[in-house]
Amino acid sequence: MKQAQVDHLVVVAGTLAQGVAWCEETLGITPGPGGEHPLMGTHNRLFSVAGPAFPRAYFEIIAIQPGVTPLRAAGTHRWFDMDDRALQALVTREGPQLVHFVASVPGVLTAVKALAALGLDRGSVVAASRQTATALLQWRITVRDDGQRLFYGGLPTLIQWGEAGEDPARAAHPLDAMAPSGVTLQALQVRHPRPDKLQAAHAAIGLAGVAVTPGAPNLIATLQTPRGLVMLESKGV
Repeated sequence: MKQAQVDHLVVVAGTLAQGVAWCEETLGITPGPGGEHPLMGTHNRLFSVAGPAFPRAYFEIIAIQPGVTPLRAAGTHRWFDMDDRALQALVTREGPQLVHFVASVPGVLTAVKALAALGLDRGSVVAASRQTATALLQWRITVRDDGQRLFYGGLPTLIQWGEAGEDPARAAHPLDAMAPSGVTLQALQVRHPRPDKLQAAHAAIGLAGVAVTPGAPNLIATLQTPRGLVMLESKGV
C-alpha cells in the first residue's frame, strides 16, 4: 500500500477558550483559526507543527460546540470518543488532553479494507467539508458509529483530503493556509500492551515514522516549542 503519513494531532478540550489558554500556557503560542463541524457538533482551532520529520502535520484543539446538535444520525457518536463520559470527566477535571492522531492516506477505502482484513473495524467513511477564507476544504474520514478511537488512540483515524475521485496531492489541505507557528512535531510514539497487533495495523495502511513499543497505553508527542521541548502524553485516556 502507498504510504500514509501523520496528518494531525488531536487535543480535546472542554471549551475552545480553555483549549486556547492551555495552548498558550503549555506550548507558548496562540493557536490559529479553525472552523465548525455541523455534522459532529464540534469546532476547533488549528496550527502547523510541520517540520522535517512530519512535513504535512498540524495540531487540532477540538471541543463540543455549545448549543449545537450534531447532524449525524441519531444514536451515533461524535468522533474521537468525544461523547465518552470518562473522557469528558477527565477533561473537566484535568484540562485539555492529547487523545489521538489522524493519518492521511491516498486511498481511504483501500486502507479501511486493509484494516478489516486484520479484524479491525475503523468505521464508516464519512464525507465532510468546510469553507475557509481561502478555499473549500473537503475530506473523507473514518468514524465509527460508537465514536471509538481504538487502541487507546494508537490506531489513527484515517483521512483522505479532497472529494471522491480527486487526486489527494492536488486537494486543498489546512496547512496550505497556515504560517509556521514556532512549534514542530519532533517525534510521535505509541505504547500499547499488544504492540505486534498495532504494528501490523500501522503497516497495513503504510504508516511509517510512528514508533510502537510495548507498555501501558500511551500516545507521546514530542514538540519543539517557544517554551523548549514539550512532551504531551495521553497516559491511557
